[in-house]
Amino acid sequence: MKRSIDRILTTHAGSLPRPEDLMELYREDAPDSKLLPRLQSAIADVARRQADTGIDIVNDGEFGKAMRRAVDFGAWWSYVYDRLAGFEVRTETAEKGRAAWTIGSKERKEFADFYAEDGGMGSARTGSSSSRMYGLTCTGLVKYNGQKAIRRDIDLLSSALRGVRTEEAFITAVSPATLQILPNEHYKNQQDYTWALAEAIGEEYKAIVDAGFILQIDDPALVDIWDWWFSLKDDMAGYRKWAEFQVEAVNHALEGIPDDRVRFHVCWGSWHGPHSGDVPLKEIADLLLKVKAQAYSLEAGNVRHELDWKVWQETKLPDGKLLIPGVVSHATNLIEPSELVADRIIRFANVVGRENVVAGTDCGLGGRVHPQIAWAKLTALEEGAKLATKELWS
Repeated sequence: MKRSIDRILTTHAGSLPRPEDLMELYREDAPDSKLLPRLQSAIADVARRQADTGIDIVNDGEFGKAMRRAVDFGAWWSYVYDRLAGFEVRTETAEKGRAAWTIGSKERKEFADFYAEDGGMGSARTGSSSSRMYGLTCTGLVKYNGQKAIRRDIDLLSSALRGVRTEEAFITAVSPATLQILPNEHYKNQQDYTWALAEAIGEEYKAIVDAGFILQIDDPALVDIWDWWFSLKDDMAGYRKWAEFQVEAVNHALEGIPDDRVRFHVCWGSWHGPHSGDVPLKEIADLLLKVKAQAYSLEAGNVRHELDWKVWQETKLPDGKLLIPGVVSHATNLIEPSELVADRIIRFANVVGRENVVAGTDCGLGGRVHPQIAWAKLTALEEGAKLATKELWS
């Protein structure tokens, strides 16, 4: 994985705004004969636009993961259930929505009125990517059957990158910890269930790396679950025990994959809520560093996590590792001034070393902010990186 040797490199967390006509094709479940030509041209366009904006490490915008609405928080992980055997829909579970997962949340109790209005993804809106999978329950052996789908993702991005000048390219995939949120009626315990999910999704991880791309694992559950399951009881010991096992599971899924082909993305959920219940980074940083990845992508560009750079004053980043701090945020429509972006980059560089910092985004921008704002934020990211480079290499 490339380092910031003579300048600050830039990237983002994955999701980028989809064209409306592509989302319409997903909404109507268009056949491949109709979907694939438009998907191919859309990925080619978004790869080129990232490069033209100055982003160094690019992806396919996650366009191959079906997003059906302009505001949709779920495509980044709901995509995988079309690639896994062993799940069935339970109507009674679907009716509960996200609320069934967050019964231990202190934040959702304190801000019950806010979440009841669904202003912060208390439950998924009808027609969103998430709403399609809230009813899924594991009822049989989990197996990966997405070989054709991941091959399509790889081939489309490979084609899109021809003639496009970039430093590297990455493809995102979901974590075992996130997958095991869905109910289990088959495995005798949660540990066996998570292990089976890790073995299944590991096939997707290997396919991405074998194709020559950087693998980004998206794992917001590693930190979100503190609030969703443990915060009401203030059970930090129980949470850390759970998180330690999740790190073991993702490392099992990564078995045989070199660390320097993996970046690990953690965020505290992309919904626009108060996030007062976010577990502090200092409580989980030591476990995060046990994940077999070279780079760690973290929120650092919003008011709940902008001070997280201080954690790295006390927690040493191991030799050879990289940080990808978010220096522009998905959580606000305000466009960050390039000087502020530069200041955020420089803070991290002064703590962990300039060569160990790649500037990124807090989370995916697609489905979180308006497309015009998303691309303006990426421009601010690039401009801020140039200002930081001037100061850090002066």
